[in-house]
Amino acid sequence: MIHSKLIRNFSPGQAATIVLASAFVFSVSAVAQQPADTSSSPTPSATQPSPSAQGNLSAPPKEGFWGRVNPFARKKWVNRQLDPVKGELNELDEVNAKNAKDIKDVDARATAGIQKAQSTADSANQVASAAGQQAQQAGTVAGQASDKVTSLNGTVDGLDKYAEKNTVSITFRRGSTVLSDDAKQQLDDLATKLNGQQGYLLEVEAHAPATGATGIQSSERLAEAVKRYLVVQHEIPVYRMHAVALGNAPIAATDTGDTKPTPVKTSYVELRLMENSLAAQDGTTPRLNPSQTGAVQP
Repeated sequence: MIHSKLIRNFSPGQAATIVLASAFVFSVSAVAQQPADTSSSPTPSATQPSPSAQGNLSAPPKEGFWGRVNPFARKKWVNRQLDPVKGELNELDEVNAKNAKDIKDVDARATAGIQKAQSTADSANQVASAAGQQAQQAGTVAGQASDKVTSLNGTVDGLDKYAEKNTVSITFRRGSTVLSDDAKQQLDDLATKLNGQQGYLLEVEAHAPATGATGIQSSERLAEAVKRYLVVQHEIPVYRMHAVALGNAPIAATDTGDTKPTPVKTSYVELRLMENSLAAQDGTTPRLNPSQTGAVQP
């Protein structure tokens, strides 16, 4: 009531000014009371800013007559308000860039490690393959060596093994050691077949009908006559001829096919061609025709 009376005493312009001033004072007092009310009862969902955020962001500006944003604010003032936000954004960009670089580095190292491991595995596979090939070659060489040893054992075993292949009988007149023309022809044919051959021996058995020492001496002369002719005329090595003087020793039944030993009735020398088993493999031992054996039985 007092205010209304006072207003009536002023002019209309003065009264309007007084009303606007009163409204302004009332609004300022209401705004001043609002922060106290809100600070006394914080909301449950409010979160405290991090210390870093508090350090980087400046304190909120005080509200003026126009609130937080002044419609007539200058560009510099707006930039000052946005600088803290830009700093935070730049820091986040730097962190993201650093994380991306670290991830790229880790990926590069992982790729290099995988490639190195793959290269090592490939090298190991190559070494294993080479080792397998070498082992296979070693097995082949060992097999060849085993075959050679077996062949050598066979060679050694066959050095002193001989088999009878042919027989030639040279007859003499009683009491004579002179070779007849037929006997010489038989020895010539035999020597021709033996020329240049290896792996053979000649067994020379001399027989004479005389008894006792006389028969043995006579058979020795017969054997020497045959050997002398082969050595002198055909150069048959002496070491390939093995002679024995049997005198009038009876001929074994197995040699004649009889059931009883046969007594010696004529003078003759029997030559047996003995072939070594190694020569038989090479096929170098000569073969005599049946007509050249001169099978003359006493």
